[in-house]
Amino acid sequence: MEVDYFTHEKIWFDKYKYDDAERRYYEQMNGPVGGSSGQQENGASTILRDIARARENIQKSLAGSASTTSSGPPGDQNDLVSRISHLEVENQNLRSVVADLQMAIFKLESRLNALEKSSTSHQPSPVPPTQKVEPFSVPSKRVELPSASPAKKAEPAAAEEDDDDDIDLFGSDDEEEDQEAAKVREERLRQYAEKKAKKPGLIAKSSILLDVKPWDDETDMAKMEECVRSVHMDGLVWGASKLVPVGYGIKKLQIQCVVEDDKVGTDILEEEITKFEDYVQSVDIAAFNKI
Repeated sequence: MEVDYFTHEKIWFDKYKYDDAERRYYEQMNGPVGGSSGQQENGASTILRDIARARENIQKSLAGSASTTSSGPPGDQNDLVSRISHLEVENQNLRSVVADLQMAIFKLESRLNALEKSSTSHQPSPVPPTQKVEPFSVPSKRVELPSASPAKKAEPAAAEEDDDDDIDLFGSDDEEEDQEAAKVREERLRQYAEKKAKKPGLIAKSSILLDVKPWDDETDMAKMEECVRSVHMDGLVWGASKLVPVGYGIKKLQIQCVVEDDKVGTDILEEEITKFEDYVQSVDIAAFNKI
């Protein structure tokens, strides 16, 4: 549509060409006009100077970028090479340190093994119980006379055997002393066992904080506390109590007690308190600590 519109419209698109041709014709015929030509020359000279400056700037910028691009990579390569060499030196140092540590550990392990072997070899053997050493006969060399009779030879041998039987290295007194020491030791052990049996053992106790909640705000809290304290059990001791507000005018009874773990359980205690159904709605354990 726009092309059709411009085709029907009477517009002289090439007028500037004809104007230029007319101007050049008159300049050739009459020569250039002085004032206007001077101004045009001045304007052209300024434009040319600007163009020349722009070209110089462009050339300078291109030369600078070329110099930077040409000098950049070698500098980076030098830095990389220096860093790599530095890392290699550090790596070698670390390897040497690791090798030294491994050698020290190996030496320590060898020393420990040697000490263990020496300790096991020098470990004292258990002392055996006292045993009675049987008498022994000391062999003796005798010079036999040719004139001696066999009867005389037998008599000295029998006498020597009797003398050896009479020798007792430890003696009967040591046996009696061992028996007395054993009796004393048994007596002391018996007395220690009796004392230990008479000594009372440690009683495990716990401190419990109970939250006793009523049915509503009209419940008599003093009567409810009296009912709770009326629970008596072996190993149960009641402590301090206070009323803690819950909301909407309702208060709960918070009461402390100490129980013996072997005699009183929390389940039994809750069952005994909840028996007072007219006052008690529920019982909760707020805190439980071992003493």
